[in-house]
Amino acid sequence: MKKFQEEMSFVAIKPDGVQRSLVGEIIKRYERVGLKLVAMKMVVPTADQIEQHYTLDDTWRQVTGEKTIKSYMDKGLTPPSNDPLAITAVILENLKKYMTSGPVIMMVWQGAHAVKIVRKILGGTEPLSSDVGTIRGDFVLDSYQISDAGKRAVRNLVHASGSVEEAEKEIKHWFKPEEIIKYRLVQEQILYDVNLDGLLE
Repeated sequence: MKKFQEEMSFVAIKPDGVQRSLVGEIIKRYERVGLKLVAMKMVVPTADQIEQHYTLDDTWRQVTGEKTIKSYMDKGLTPPSNDPLAITAVILENLKKYMTSGPVIMMVWQGAHAVKIVRKILGGTEPLSSDVGTIRGDFVLDSYQISDAGKRAVRNLVHASGSVEEAEKEIKHWFKPEEIIKYRLVQEQILYDVNLDGLLE
């Protein structure tokens, strides 16, 4: 059981989330499900840090471009280009402008299935098509159409790791090992102990 509860995910509340005073609401959603906050800091990232962050995975440019093209076509829209790398070049420049525009809250969340749970609560990349009940579905009205018209990144409040491997790379990129705090929460006994031992006096 211990290995499950030690899984970590990297989460960043983007400048629009900070500016809209949604930091507490976003943290509350992850705390409420039972995840444990083990690291947190506020930074204004540099363009280089953002580019390094998004390209930690060598396949990011190709995969992101292909996913973007597919997303447009699934909605019956014409993608801005049929070249995945050309699309990603524009996305990356827009992300650098967006993510360096103000303070960002960097966090590490820990718990069973942390990566999948964080993504489920967050919702899909495009707020317009995110489900009601998710962070993006409840708090943002942005869409690919609006962001394309404005030649900017989609404003979707939060970045979250897409896999355990990605989380490990992103956590190392933004946090030193000593910045991640190891501690016990009382609620972990309720979440993880097999027999709920010790509840009654």
